[in-house]
Amino acid sequence: QVQLVESGGGSVQAGGSLKLSCVASEFSPGMNSMGWFRQAPGKEREALATIYPSIDLTWVADSVRGRFTISQDNAKNTVYLQMNSLRPEDTAMYYCAAGRSVRAGAIASWGQGTQVTVSS
Repeated sequence: QVQLVESGGGSVQAGGSLKLSCVASEFSPGMNSMGWFRQAPGKEREALATIYPSIDLTWVADSVRGRFTISQDNAKNTVYLQMNSLRPEDTAMYYCAAGRSVRAGAIASWGQGTQVTVSS
């Protein structure tokens, strides 16, 4: 099973930026896509962005489009989430996922999560 390790979370003021990283132990044949999700206390998990590394195809949720960008470095087995213009409502635990189609729910692996806290 692919192991995913997130990093880059932290505390920032509103308007600030953070860049999350997700390192995969490998890009396995069954891991066609990777993505970022978040979950705030008392709220449902929300898909934010996905990427198909082999073809560099990306999708970003309407709720964060224009502020968040997903990218990859295949040489490092790493996917990034650049988050700009952060808002207090972006405060959540952020998770990386990998699988055949993460946006469709075909997820094989989850990371442990990294906390993002945005203060006003």
